[in-house]
Amino acid sequence: KRAHVVRAGDEVEVEVPEARPTEIAAEDIPLAVLYEDPHLLAIDKPPGMVVHPSPGHGSGTLVNALLHHVRDLSGIGGELRPGIVHRLDRDTSGVLLIAKTDLAHASLSRQMKKRSMRKEYLALVAGIPRVRKGEISRPVGRDPRDRKKMKAFPRTGETPAGAREATTLYEIEREWPALGLTLLRCRLVTGRTHQIRVHLAAAGLPVVGDPVYGRPRLERARDPSLKKALTDFPRQALHAERIGFRHPASHEPIEIIAPIPEDLSRLLSLINGRKL
Repeated sequence: KRAHVVRAGDEVEVEVPEARPTEIAAEDIPLAVLYEDPHLLAIDKPPGMVVHPSPGHGSGTLVNALLHHVRDLSGIGGELRPGIVHRLDRDTSGVLLIAKTDLAHASLSRQMKKRSMRKEYLALVAGIPRVRKGEISRPVGRDPRDRKKMKAFPRTGETPAGAREATTLYEIEREWPALGLTLLRCRLVTGRTHQIRVHLAAAGLPVVGDPVYGRPRLERARDPSLKKALTDFPRQALHAERIGFRHPASHEPIEIIAPIPEDLSRLLSLINGRKL
């Protein structure tokens, strides 16, 4: 029992689980390379791909693919995350940076910590913002009612332990008022887990297809085929479109852009009324 106090002379039995191998298998999984040099690699991560192995995802991850395609990777992230500088959610698509050397890993991590790395996302949301450009600044932490989810807490009142300051900037890229839909360009000032999804949901602008933070009702989309496409979209309509940073070795500015993936492109085409 948790309240039991162990005393001198007590016998304690401990069951030690069998050690699990940490070796990760290299797998010949195709990768879309956006940029590569001796220091770093930029990948266009497809939706549905997990970044690194975790319970329930021992294979088929980006790391499994990297071990097959890349000879050397930074070891700073540990055995399970070689080369991984930052992450994207499984069902978020877009550009992801990979460090080949420890020097590159340290430089990129430092830029993220100093918030000099620019990360921009495209998000298709339900609702029309009241302003064309805005800022959402609310602490983000674990939801006390469901520890598997994150939550944006109001700035007034007591912030739960573990919640951290988080800021997302956004501007309207395209809007369809008659449909109640907006394509937002979001910029991360901080990088908390699920930050954009949580912030937009808290602002009343939930991301289309988001299964965790509320699938929107989409009442204005009355065309049956469009409503079905929006309702059945199998993932959050969120794409990491571009990232800007200083090269770890040359210190020259670099911007890498990932094209909008086919599934989201088809949905936007349908919204625009063009033939698929």
